[in-house]
Amino acid sequence: MAAYTPRYIPQHSLENLKKYSYKGVDKSLLSQYVLNPFWNWFVTLWPTSVAPNTITFSGLCLVGFNFLTMLYYDPQYLTMKEGGNVPPNWIYFTWAAGLFWYQAFDAIDGKQARRTGMAGPLGEMFDHGCDALNTTLEALLTCYALNLGRSWWTVASQIATLANFYLTTWEEYHTGQLYLGVFSGPVEGIIMIVFLYIITGFYGPTFWDTGILTVANLENVPPFDRIPNIGLNEAFMYFGAVGLAFNIFTSYGNVLKAVRHTNASRWRPMLYLMPFPVMAGVQVAWLASPAPADVLAASPDTTRSMIMHSHAFVAFILAFGLQFAHQVGRMILAHVTKGDFPWFDWMWAWTVLGAVDANLPRLIGRAPLIQTTPERTAQFVYFTLTVSAALYARFVTLVIRDITNYLGIACFSVQRRDVDGAWHDARDVKAHEMKAAGAKEPRPYEKEGKAPHVRDAKTVKRD
Repeated sequence: MAAYTPRYIPQHSLENLKKYSYKGVDKSLLSQYVLNPFWNWFVTLWPTSVAPNTITFSGLCLVGFNFLTMLYYDPQYLTMKEGGNVPPNWIYFTWAAGLFWYQAFDAIDGKQARRTGMAGPLGEMFDHGCDALNTTLEALLTCYALNLGRSWWTVASQIATLANFYLTTWEEYHTGQLYLGVFSGPVEGIIMIVFLYIITGFYGPTFWDTGILTVANLENVPPFDRIPNIGLNEAFMYFGAVGLAFNIFTSYGNVLKAVRHTNASRWRPMLYLMPFPVMAGVQVAWLASPAPADVLAASPDTTRSMIMHSHAFVAFILAFGLQFAHQVGRMILAHVTKGDFPWFDWMWAWTVLGAVDANLPRLIGRAPLIQTTPERTAQFVYFTLTVSAALYARFVTLVIRDITNYLGIACFSVQRRDVDGAWHDARDVKAHEMKAAGAKEPRPYEKEGKAPHVRDAKTVKRD
């Protein structure tokens, strides 16, 4: 069989894939005592002919369907007070169901990988890649359910959720294991949003505009009457900010413990966080750019943001999400291949071009060269979305091709390549390799897909 020539991953990095082993810590009580028993049962319903990555992708498709229903009813992403075509309330129940099953599919893909003999680094890459895409989609759906629409709250929500995901990936890169605390986004965060959708299904998005003191019947009760009666949706955002701050300290603490065992500087890992604020800062600078003078004269509202007040707002958020997925995908790839940290991403160059062009009135006092009108601005944003999607699709395709060819595994089928280059059922190839190496037979849970007993708050999702 002819040697495969990699197209994206260097040969020396591919060789490190064989050293890969998954390590995970899950301290969530909800996961251990409620959800994990359900997931252990749920995975047994799937035939072993279904590949784990197929399950992962199916879960992402459920969220994608939720997103398409939102676009079908309100492609402008407007709230009711802004004249938006708000979807019927029953839609939010389907969003709750879709997100719940997305979490379940995401949780059992590792269990299915062990059942089918398909566990490996490709699974972690594919799993985290789908999670990165889901993060932006859910941020948009959640803010829509909260009746925030085109606002800086929605932008802040996306940045906060992406920052949390980046922190988790950064932590895994330095510690070598995925850490989920007592309260984490993939577990409690998702369940909380599921209930948020259910409440919205009963009361509608405008319910979240209600003041938090009004809901508690404290708005006229001293001394609470002196406290700003912020809406429930804003309170939800503040709660998320507190959670993000907690995760920052927790993640840094875990990384600090890891670097103590080496001679590395305790502050150097902090530098690896810089790509995200740089990327987010460029995006915000573009979004907050002033409108040209002639556009401002015709529509004073555009002083806040010309993109935010156009139908291109959702496209802008999606483009940012794809660029983020590309960045963290390269970070995860560096983790599983023990490669260098990706400090720079060429996808930023396009975003910088858009941000600089839109801010030319502030920088040098002249009109933009490309985004001269609202129509051209929208066209440029949609083109940016297209470029971001094309580059991310190229990255995903090349990485999957390199890993599957080097390791001799299929991505969406339960097949492995034997030493002669022929494709067979992955379990048969695995059993033959173990027999040839004189290894013991798999333990019962490895054969049947049952999870090992959880001990010391440690669970293995994908070996």
